Amino acid sequence: MRIIALSTLKTFWENDPSYADATQPTLAWYRHALKANWAKPAEIKADFKNASILKDDRVVFNIAGNKYRLVVWINYAYNVVYIRFIGTHAQ
Repeated sequence: MRIIALSTLKTFWENDPSYADATQPTLAWYRHALKANWAKPAEIKADFKNASILKDDRVVFNIAGNKYRLVVWINYAYNVVYIRFIGTHAQ
């Protein structure tokens, strides 16, 4: 999959030192998603059991033991993952 944009993830953990613990789990998700070839939501669920599939091709991933949420929009036809949001549950 092609992921747009890694800079969103970097900004999250670099701008606030309290989120530095998200760096390794987020990069692990990123590396996994780069190698993936998801054609439908069921394939995401096979890879990430705790992922939440939402309407309009959106998916919520739980990062760092459910401490953070990563919300993406996936264009399955073009194999593109757009990062829409990363933050805490409260945010």
